[in-house]
Amino acid sequence: MGEQLSGLADDRALLGRTSTAERVADILRSRIAEGYFPPGTRLSEDGIGGALGVSRNTLREAFRLLTHERLLVHELNRGVFVRVLTVEDVEDIYRTRRLVECAVVRGLGDPPYALDALAGVVEQGRTAAREGDWKGVGTANIHFHRELVALAASERTDELMRGVFAELRLAFHIVDEPQRLHEPYIARNAGILQALREGDRDKAEVLLADYLEVSLERVVEVYRRRVGEDGQDGRPTV
Repeated sequence: MGEQLSGLADDRALLGRTSTAERVADILRSRIAEGYFPPGTRLSEDGIGGALGVSRNTLREAFRLLTHERLLVHELNRGVFVRVLTVEDVEDIYRTRRLVECAVVRGLGDPPYALDALAGVVEQGRTAAREGDWKGVGTANIHFHRELVALAASERTDELMRGVFAELRLAFHIVDEPQRLHEPYIARNAGILQALREGDRDKAEVLLADYLEVSLERVVEVYRRRVGEDGQDGRPTV
């Protein structure tokens, strides 16, 4: 926990002059997504509040916001924990992804599309793979889909999917086989990008839908083995 809190202290400057609960929640959401606080971790009010220099009330409001987003869970007489997803949660996350991401591609309109950011994260994934950084490949993969959603130019869609992708990272942290999980999607992401470069959004949507179906099967297979259906079998002891 000491190293985790040290990282939070570095984020203190991001709060600026007004330490709002929303900004605290943004920082904690990012840290949870990056794996600094893995699923099952108990979050210390004193430690985190001290690292960020915020009041207990502000921190509790941030916890409440993240609980509403299903990233945290409050357990009576035990405290606040990073949530451990169930298999049903994982399936619902992918259901949401398919509904939103495929709709974004379907609704892109006429080409050409603004693909520089998408191409950039494809290259990030390739670079991370060459370096054997499979966690970095996973991060680039999520950034690819975040940039794909951003093509819709919709703040509401971006906000919705920001929470969905943060939840997805909770599942990835449990499925501790990063190379097996992420390596196949480097080529799949490149294929989707190429279809969009060619202006073929129908092909891109087909590739994306297949990607999501295969990814769901792979994640659920390993998740069931490691955690169980209800998210309790593999819960860390804290």
